[in-house]
Amino acid sequence: MSPDRILTTHTGSLPRPDDLIRIMWAKGDGVPVDESALAQRVAEAVTEAVERQVSAGISIVNDGEMSKPSYATYVKDRLSGFGGASPERYFFADLAEFPRSNELVAANPGRRKRSAPACTAPIGVQDEEAAALDMVNLVNAARQADAEGIFSSAASPGVVSLFFQNEYYPSDEEYVFAIAEAMRHEYEAIAAAGATVQLDCPDLAMGRHTAYADMDLPAFRKRVAMNIEALNHGVRNIPPEQLRMHLCWGNYPGPHHCDVPITEILDLVWQARPRTVLFEAANPRHAHEWRVFEETSLPDDKIICPGMVEPQSNYIEHPELIAQRIGRYANLVGRDRVMAGVDCGFSVHVGMQGIDPDVAWAKLAALAQGAELASTRLWGGGRD
Repeated sequence: MSPDRILTTHTGSLPRPDDLIRIMWAKGDGVPVDESALAQRVAEAVTEAVERQVSAGISIVNDGEMSKPSYATYVKDRLSGFGGASPERYFFADLAEFPRSNELVAANPGRRKRSAPACTAPIGVQDEEAAALDMVNLVNAARQADAEGIFSSAASPGVVSLFFQNEYYPSDEEYVFAIAEAMRHEYEAIAAAGATVQLDCPDLAMGRHTAYADMDLPAFRKRVAMNIEALNHGVRNIPPEQLRMHLCWGNYPGPHHCDVPITEILDLVWQARPRTVLFEAANPRHAHEWRVFEETSLPDDKIICPGMVEPQSNYIEHPELIAQRIGRYANLVGRDRVMAGVDCGFSVHVGMQGIDPDVAWAKLAALAQGAELASTRLWGGGRD
């Protein structure tokens, strides 16, 4: 962490160029594409994304997930053991109560294009070069743009098990640990390049009202504990300070009234190895949860990165609001233990629609401006 200001970051996906979206959709549909041309366009898009993040004032940047069709289902191209198709075996409990909202969410082009096979054989590493190439593109772009720091997101073992139905392993535990061991290659490739590894963990929060909606709370917590144990197994060789994890309740414009409160899972989350925890704190369903830190002490070895802007809304948060939000957390846990982030990604699936791409970049600029305001107050003697 910086000793004199609030650092800023986001949670992974950024708006992709229109031509890259078309190419990746074509590839996903089985249309032959020029792989060398695609690789070149991805590299260019990463450079553009990093330059725009730095220009917006973001401290810790990434590649925008330009090479990935989706934040979790991309692993089908990197791991072996998957085939056929997984049914949509989970549902969104909140959307089930509001069918018209369900129709709107399901109609999103990016979500319709998402696909996930099932696990039908032993899981292993199929593509040993993909993660390394991601890091070459990111490191080169960050060096050119003089970025302060870099991170790269990767699917957690739990979220892979959520999307990809298990049709091979005798138990859920064996399945999620097999995923963890296979994903270890990607995690360690990111760390070896000098980046912070971000584990995307919707299974720990969104899972409550989707895949694990039929469980009572104790059963869900047991599943969360198992997924965290598998996550820790997968990142066991990486220092905690080079790890961060993102809790997510689902990046879709639904009611979210079935979201599990953060208070029901936070004690388990602290057991995960990553030092930094990113979580939703800007959207209307979770913006009130900053008060949990009035009653819950932040463990000495943890840093928090609450979301200060919402990625589903075309409203651009005012820098003053962002500064106020940062101040609430800083006053409770300490200014040196807070980063400022975004609730979730701006385009978690290729071609996902819902926010104007130009607004997304303006939101990141507002985030940086708000962090600067908060830093002046927290370190410069201004009002809280």
